[in-house]
Amino acid sequence: MTDYQKPKVWKWDAPNDGVTGNKPTAGSRFELDLPRGKQPYQVYSLGTPNGIKVTILLEELKAAGIQDAGYDLYKIDFGRGQQFGSGFVAINPNSKIPALLDQSEGQEIAVYESANILLYLAEKHHFLLPTDRAGRTELLNWLFWQTGAAPFVGGGFGHFFHYAPTEQQYPIDRYTMETKRQLDLLDQLLAKRSYIIGEEYSIADIAIWSWYGRLLQDQIYPGAATFLDATSYPHLLDWAEKINQRPAVQAGLKVSYQTID
Repeated sequence: MTDYQKPKVWKWDAPNDGVTGNKPTAGSRFELDLPRGKQPYQVYSLGTPNGIKVTILLEELKAAGIQDAGYDLYKIDFGRGQQFGSGFVAINPNSKIPALLDQSEGQEIAVYESANILLYLAEKHHFLLPTDRAGRTELLNWLFWQTGAAPFVGGGFGHFFHYAPTEQQYPIDRYTMETKRQLDLLDQLLAKRSYIIGEEYSIADIAIWSWYGRLLQDQIYPGAATFLDATSYPHLLDWAEKINQRPAVQAGLKVSYQTID
């Protein structure tokens, strides 16, 4: 039970309504120029589930010997609110990491939203992306599924399980139920195929592993693997470990970020 009553008009009144915290308005809050290196791709990110998708794919490209996929990697410091700086907002007006700037095309191309960055790089380099219509459609089915489903895991389950200042049964039950439904869906899928879209590794595996594989390996919210009964999803666990063992995946997790002053 709670004594909270919804007001007729909601107003934001929270202590983090400042330069670095979230608030209900968009746009830049201060001037901040982003550094630019000499590599084709400039990546502005963090080692979050969404952020590692991009570094993993870029390391997969390097491991495959693709020469024009070099990148400079910069840390967007949330503690300093750098996602709200003018330089970052110019690349991604939504102020979320990761963001990528392709400076190899004659004109700079800004790419944001992690799944879109994966698709952009896969299409440009003809890599980890089926070329036939059926295969491509199956990949997009799962790429869009991850994009739509993961907020229940991160913004829902993860928030109330790990970050919320108080334990609240209703939201924990609601988001745990949905998270476990998604895990069960993936476990059933991977009982029938080796990878997300079939027998070939693809960017769909990178996108989904970065959230669901890491979740069941207890690498996102400490204690969540036990809470979610990870061992009840054996096919998903086997797949997660198979992805985890890829050298490029490990390289993508261990990358060094340059700081922005």
